[in-house]
Amino acid sequence: MNEPSWRKPAGVLAILAMLSAWAVLVATLSGTVGGWHWLAQLAFYLIAGIAWLWVLPMRPMLRWMETGRWRRMP
Repeated sequence: MNEPSWRKPAGVLAILAMLSAWAVLVATLSGTVGGWHWLAQLAFYLIAGIAWLWVLPMRPMLRWMETGRWRRMP
């Protein structure tokens, strides 16, 4: 029988740490971003939130948790 992988709990803890760091960063930038026009705020939060959290660190992290590899194999 397969033994449970240590990567999943480690990955969950790393994801929680990244989300916490993101929340602190957004909170520190809220004063600056809050002075922008609402459309600029919307664009900033959509682009920064989706691109930074999902595409850059989260997707490779989830892939590593499942496969043990950071990148897709061609």
